[in-house]
Amino acid sequence: MDFKKLLWDLFYDTGKPLSQFYAWAHNLWMQTGLPGFILDVFFQLVIAVVIAVFIALNAIWIIYYERKFAALLQIRKGPNRVGPFGLFQTVADTVKMLLKEDINPDKSDILTFWAAPFIIFAASFGVFLVIPFGNGLIAGDVNIGMLYVLAISGLAVIGILSAGFGSNSKYSLIGGLRSAAQVISYEIPMVLTVLAVVMLAGSLKMSDIVAAQTGNPLKWYFIPQIVGLVLFLIAGNAEINRGPFDLPEAESELVSGFITEYSGMKFAMFFLAEYTNLFLTSALAATLFLGGWQGPFLPPVVWFMLKTYFIVTILMWARWTFPRIRVDHLMAFSWKILLPIALLNLLITAFLIKVI
Repeated sequence: MDFKKLLWDLFYDTGKPLSQFYAWAHNLWMQTGLPGFILDVFFQLVIAVVIAVFIALNAIWIIYYERKFAALLQIRKGPNRVGPFGLFQTVADTVKMLLKEDINPDKSDILTFWAAPFIIFAASFGVFLVIPFGNGLIAGDVNIGMLYVLAISGLAVIGILSAGFGSNSKYSLIGGLRSAAQVISYEIPMVLTVLAVVMLAGSLKMSDIVAAQTGNPLKWYFIPQIVGLVLFLIAGNAEINRGPFDLPEAESELVSGFITEYSGMKFAMFFLAEYTNLFLTSALAATLFLGGWQGPFLPPVVWFMLKTYFIVTILMWARWTFPRIRVDHLMAFSWKILLPIALLNLLITAFLIKVI
């Protein structure tokens, strides 16, 4: 076996060696006479563990990155005591959070209260299955990939409402209701924006959307869909409840909104889901508008992460620059401004596709 060829395939055509390894393992397994589905279940569990480890490590890094980036904007140092350059500060905070007492509010709905963080995390975890990190590096390249993303991500609303209702707290309930209204309002312009990209690519499949942007950067969809990219970033930022759209957790009004009564591990899961959703929103923007993993010289997965963290940086910049807006302005901005622009963008895209 050519070792250089293997390394090249691992970095630049990841799907090929993974498919070959799966075929080899499957043939070897079938010789034992055991049912093939057992091996398939094992591989699915391995994929789930890899995704879970990536989510945890990526969240730790992205929290540290935001702390440092916010410090840069505010002319301060940020974390700089625990470990070199403060790298272990987030790890220390994570350990501290896991060791804190897990408190259940009096007269709360225990089942709903406990289920909420798991529902929100499950929604984030499910989206990772169809994210194309590289050439063939995707857990499940289904034909309805983009539709699956929109459907699974919508489950987070159920978790947020469960947290607000199950906490037996007025602050939590108002935060949960705010979030539900906000997500529904901003999901409509975001879906219309995604639909314009799907029309250009002619497919809902994530790998097909990336393949449709093959070639030089002039073929990436951020050029014909620059308005769509801006709409997607605004709506996506509102969907994940980050500033200046963090009304469901407005500490000046609602203490901490729907997570007010949570502590310990359950609070950590909400925090983990927030930063995971930030990464996912940026990853989807990179896939839909910036050519996904495509780029010269560097391995595809490196290009994908660079593009994703470029979008992450933009969203962080917005959070630490703009003040939180009023809740009535928040809703009016979606229904009166974003929705008409998104609808007009969709109609113009459809017209140009038909004419050209």
